[in-house]
Amino acid sequence: MIRHHDDVMRLADQVRAGRLSRREFFARAVAAGFSLTMASSFLAPGRASAAPTRSLARQAEPKKGGQVIVGFSQEPTVFNPLKSTLEVDRGVQYSLFDSLWRIDDKGALIPNLATELPSVENGGIGKDGLSYTFKLRNDAKWHDGQPFTAKDVLFSHAAIMNPDFAAGNRIGHDKITDISAPDDHTVTMKLSEAYAPFLIVWMDTYLIPEHLLKDVKDLNTADFNSIAPVGTGPFKWVERAPGDHITVAANPDYHGEGPYLDKIIFKYVPDLTVFFTQFKTGEIDATGIQGITADNYAEAKTLQGKTIYNAPSPFVEFIYMNFGKPVFQDKAVREAMYAGMDKQNIIDKVYYGLPAPSETYLPEASWAFDPDLPAQKFDVEQAKQTLDAAGWKPGADGIREKDGVKLSFTTSTTAGNKVREQAQQYLQQTWKEAGIDMQINNMPAAVIWGDYYNKSQYDTVMIGLNAGLGADPDGTTRFGSNYIPAQGGGGQNTMQYKNPDLDKLLDAGAKELDQAKRKEIYFKVQQVLRDDLAYLPIFHYVTIEGTKEGLQEYKPSVFVVSNQWNTNVWSWA
Repeated sequence: MIRHHDDVMRLADQVRAGRLSRREFFARAVAAGFSLTMASSFLAPGRASAAPTRSLARQAEPKKGGQVIVGFSQEPTVFNPLKSTLEVDRGVQYSLFDSLWRIDDKGALIPNLATELPSVENGGIGKDGLSYTFKLRNDAKWHDGQPFTAKDVLFSHAAIMNPDFAAGNRIGHDKITDISAPDDHTVTMKLSEAYAPFLIVWMDTYLIPEHLLKDVKDLNTADFNSIAPVGTGPFKWVERAPGDHITVAANPDYHGEGPYLDKIIFKYVPDLTVFFTQFKTGEIDATGIQGITADNYAEAKTLQGKTIYNAPSPFVEFIYMNFGKPVFQDKAVREAMYAGMDKQNIIDKVYYGLPAPSETYLPEASWAFDPDLPAQKFDVEQAKQTLDAAGWKPGADGIREKDGVKLSFTTSTTAGNKVREQAQQYLQQTWKEAGIDMQINNMPAAVIWGDYYNKSQYDTVMIGLNAGLGADPDGTTRFGSNYIPAQGGGGQNTMQYKNPDLDKLLDAGAKELDQAKRKEIYFKVQQVLRDDLAYLPIFHYVTIEGTKEGLQEYKPSVFVVSNQWNTNVWSWA
């Protein structure tokens, strides 16, 4: 058992000497109560190399040249990484922008625009957990040739905290009470209170250029967001053909490893049948999320010249309800909807039994995942009884109503996603048996995941997402009362869900630095959300994706929202 700081240091030494795998190191450190963030700090520069380790299967220098066509089932539309954190947008943003450190497929934080991962031991984190110092590299450049400096970090933070800017997420940044740059390559800051996921926040904060955007009057409408992004990443922006594709080209001045490819084309194919056909015929080299649906998995495994991945995912499939609509504020309605959800039938018939049913927002791989939450039971009669008791009586048309309000609403998702459309039809059928009228109102991705979703204009949506904070279980940005975009909050609580008891738990979980105690708190968080049915969870995703044989370093990861996280090291064999 790991008992002391020195024991972890000795294990880290074994990793550097090649006698212990990183996976085993993190497993033993986490089992002993260290968070991934704190465990990662033991492998930080000063103790280990700042450069990511090349996989053992790829010892030779990668071959340079060529292109990869990545297929997306949705069209990316927002390329300012501070404005959108949706997985389809992140899929492109990962190639264009950098954060101070990124997270690899083993859960380790790897320095990128920073020279080291701050820790208490190297002086980057104060012993009280309230002060941080970030040391920046001096050789990184923006795509226009201008140097990356501490000013860009300060500017990015200020943009996030600007109340007039529709930031994708302010969580963590709103804990900073003071931030400054003593020189061009150092950033210091103080926090109002200890915040356990703080390094994870900066891992998912992709930085934007101060020199290009400081004089822009409205960053919400800047061309930078949609047609002219400039980053420090391994690839530079080339073009966007709306409705068809995005092209990025290799950045020859990249400060990190790679890139080895000449260019990447992100091609959108919203019809998933067409998508799979294009993958089979070679028009697509790599599939993004939902590119291979469960009904095509068996065939995909037989394809010659293809590599198929079936890996854990951070995503959970939900029905999100908009609590700004009075009908969903009635818990009896939510209970009846959940009882009337034939979850197992959807999993078996639509998704061929591949995913596991979910009762929580956390992926099964999370250290805070609670496996003992009560399992949903499909029972239409129970749904009817619940509605009867709450005063929702069937009308002449069979649709229930109460106080002149019909129990009728829409459910929306991405048009062309045939598996979700089938799941919607199953829900529509069983809910109708209970007297609940649900109408399907699907839209193109660029429409539904724009203002319709972000400004809470929907009734309900069928959505798959990672509701935690990256690799951390903090769900404040999704469920916290102060993080409702439609009410001026800088977060992702588009459900407009408010629960003071949950707010207190989320606050306590974020402040607690001891992982064992945090785990207890997040078990309570999951119980509150499950009891209140803040959302209706359906299943834990499995990632079914594919690549053309010979594509190197494509690595599915449960710690990111898109498996385009490491395109800088992709190459062809």
